[in-house]
Amino acid sequence: MRILLVEDEMNMAAALTAALSRHDIVVDHARTLEIAEEACRSGVHDAVLLDRKLPDGDGLSLIPVLRREQAGLPIIVLSALGSPDHRVAGLDHGADDYLAKPFSTDELLARLRAVMRRPAQIGESMVNVGQLRFNLTERQADVAGEPLDLTRRELLALEILVRRAGRTVPRSALEEAVYGYDDEIASNSLDAHISRLRRKLSTAGVEIHAIRGLGYLLRTAS
Repeated sequence: MRILLVEDEMNMAAALTAALSRHDIVVDHARTLEIAEEACRSGVHDAVLLDRKLPDGDGLSLIPVLRREQAGLPIIVLSALGSPDHRVAGLDHGADDYLAKPFSTDELLARLRAVMRRPAQIGESMVNVGQLRFNLTERQADVAGEPLDLTRRELLALEILVRRAGRTVPRSALEEAVYGYDDEIASNSLDAHISRLRRKLSTAGVEIHAIRGLGYLLRTAS
């Protein structure tokens, strides 16, 4: 999962990024509405965590912009403005949830899981390719019922390959899914992740093909 965190308090942003990263979530951080609006145009995020009191305005004003870019994008408002009136305003502006600060990481993760299970997405929650089964909601993979032991970046790479099974995934899209904006990417690091994935999927009845000059394709083994 890759999320956009819109938060101007650097300590809060750093703490959230560290906490979410421990749960295999890539976090892209934007300090202002302007930066967030530019980031959301990439279309790579699975959810948005949105503060309200930002240097250039109320975070709620960003929600219509996010909805235009990705209509079903889950949005959770995180704000110190936690009165009932503030919560109602956030939900009326189109947020999927509203969480008042301070909050626990466990509660935030539960809220994220909940918005990712919305009815519009339930039909797409489980993907099967060969013997590989990937639960997109719980972000777990298994082969013939046996859980796969994957690193965070292997899991992120597999997730996008599974979502687009049978189609070539451009290398740039894979790198965007696996690495945050601030990560340094070695020239062969993505290839190393894919190589390890191939070994771990050797009994899954699937193949990951390198499409020269384009990217990678996951499909049922022939």
